[in-house]
Amino acid sequence: MKRNDAEQIGKLIQQFLRQESLESPLNEQRLLDAWPQVLGPAAAYTSNLYIRNQTLYVHLTSAALRQELMMGREVLVRTLNQRVGAMVITNIIFR
Repeated sequence: MKRNDAEQIGKLIQQFLRQESLESPLNEQRLLDAWPQVLGPAAAYTSNLYIRNQTLYVHLTSAALRQELMMGREVLVRTLNQRVGAMVITNIIFR
């Protein structure tokens, strides 16, 4: 007996996350988890990452790294969003 109303499990999970308002926090956590892979060894100089109002806040211990990241901020935002597969952040503030 064949069922015609079968749906893919991935779509069902995604619908559940949207209904329970869990999709945004999940994507934010994925972005924070992707930070070390995107930044590489320079991630050792960053700490206290958090997202508020689509802005990623990053505390840095290196002034030289801050200058370098500020120049490539747009590329970094785009790369992080692509890694997550959603528009999670629109800006990064380095402190």
